[in-house]
Amino acid sequence: TDLSMANSLRRVFIAEACTLAIDWVQIQQNTSVLIDEFLSHRMGLIPLTSDEIVDQLQNFRDCSCVDYCRECSVELTLDVRCNEETPRHVTTRDLISSNLKCIPATSKVRDHEADGDGSPDDILICKLRKGQHLKMKMYARKGFAKEHNKWSPCSAVGFEYDPDNALRHTTYPVAKDWPKSDYSELEEDQDQAPYEVFGKPEKFWYNLESVGSLKPESIVLTGIQVLKKKLMDVQNHYTNEIAKEALYIG
Repeated sequence: TDLSMANSLRRVFIAEACTLAIDWVQIQQNTSVLIDEFLSHRMGLIPLTSDEIVDQLQNFRDCSCVDYCRECSVELTLDVRCNEETPRHVTTRDLISSNLKCIPATSKVRDHEADGDGSPDDILICKLRKGQHLKMKMYARKGFAKEHNKWSPCSAVGFEYDPDNALRHTTYPVAKDWPKSDYSELEEDQDQAPYEVFGKPEKFWYNLESVGSLKPESIVLTGIQVLKKKLMDVQNHYTNEIAKEALYIG
């Protein structure tokens, strides 16, 4: 493999691994200080667990339903009213899903939590004062980040290919002051590896951070499958074009 293939894989991890995200919001009651459009946007960016359900749902455009159905979407609801003098924090804990396989990523573990405004990991949606009410209905559907970034399963993806700077991909102002890579094979008294004039990147170390919608290993396996399919499609199109050209000449 080479740098172009490694970077293609990185881009596929970010943009083409399918997840679920809220795509349709109906605000039935909103007396908070935040406008409807602002709240709708916040709901769309909440990561939803997708590992166990994303492959079971149809693509929205391929489904035969008129609007949304169980075959292509998951319904979520939120209904919170503040009746106390202290502000009420509306968080992802308050979201109710029609399918327990698709819940906010922060709601995976709830067995040992006490009642209250939620754990520190819950995502804050808004704050309500006494008498304020927020009620909405939402549908989450399958998609990928090439359409909108809310479907991206990754918060960051990077890779390293020259941990000891043997290829001189960068120039250190003061080599000894530069922090060593976690994948470095240098001795303690070495600052960088000897220059390999004809060296080429052959090993790549990836660092992938998931937002919680998919497990990191699921993102990697899905990305490899997607890239493999793309390469097969290119090969098939090329083969067909060669066959058409040969037939035309013949």
